[in-house]
Amino acid sequence: MRSDEGQRGRLLVAAAAVCWSTGGLIARLADTDPWTTVFWRGIFCAAFLVSVTALREGRRTRDVFLGMGGAGLAMAACFAIASTCFIMALHRTTVANVLIIQSLSPFMAGLLGWAWMGERVAARTWIAMGVALVGSGIMVSRYFYTAAATGSIGGDLLAFTVALAFAVATVLLRRHRRVPMLPAAALAAALASLVAAAGARPGSADAGDLLLLALFGSGQLGLGMILFTTGARRIPVAEAALIAVLESVLGPVWVWLAIGENPGLPSLVGGAIVLAALAGHTLTDLRLESRAAAPQSGSGSRNRSSTGT
Repeated sequence: MRSDEGQRGRLLVAAAAVCWSTGGLIARLADTDPWTTVFWRGIFCAAFLVSVTALREGRRTRDVFLGMGGAGLAMAACFAIASTCFIMALHRTTVANVLIIQSLSPFMAGLLGWAWMGERVAARTWIAMGVALVGSGIMVSRYFYTAAATGSIGGDLLAFTVALAFAVATVLLRRHRRVPMLPAAALAAALASLVAAAGARPGSADAGDLLLLALFGSGQLGLGMILFTTGARRIPVAEAALIAVLESVLGPVWVWLAIGENPGLPSLVGGAIVLAALAGHTLTDLRLESRAAAPQSGSGSRNRSSTGT
């Protein structure tokens, strides 16, 4: 993998996590029930992604959608399952349980990438994932003191399904790099909206809510999908899933800055640990890539000098 490809992939996945991290704030600002929020979010996201695909592909749009193949359909199903199970899990177990179990996704992605693609996970990545998991645990530790007895096995299993579905989708993106994944992301949003339709009340959203939900679907989810599907295929699956943990760190920060909801000391300390793990891993990768590129650059200079007149 070329150094510039890896750097571009990391930046794109990090940008996707930043987009996704605004979801909690937008959900707080929108005065709609969860199922209605998911319904309109999926509608706006699907419309946005279809429009972007049409602008990019022109007359080939129909063929691109029909040609995404089994890998595209599988990725759409994974993202739709993750989106739906996330909401169901929050209704059946504690927020702490959901966030901690979701933090297992990088480990799942690493194991799946190794078993399915033979992609080895570097020791430094395992260490960074472990540190990030500890940081996530500290972030949500306060919930264990206020709602430790409200969890359920069913909710925990749903949260585990979210982590697994996201990990599988990440591996699919890496394995099938040439498959057009934008149509698959649009299909995922449409499927999530279809599932939510049974419990949604679309008419309850007023004009202000619809404006927020349009931003929720197109900017937070749609743009995030574009960035993630573009970046995740350029870097190892475990690393992509690890960087995506940034979403959980930034989410409480935006709510704090916008509406003054203090995330608490555990969230700040845990978030700092996660950020340190991500920064340390990225800096190590950049250092190793620059060292690997240096001998090649020097060799090229010597070759040019020996052929000069």
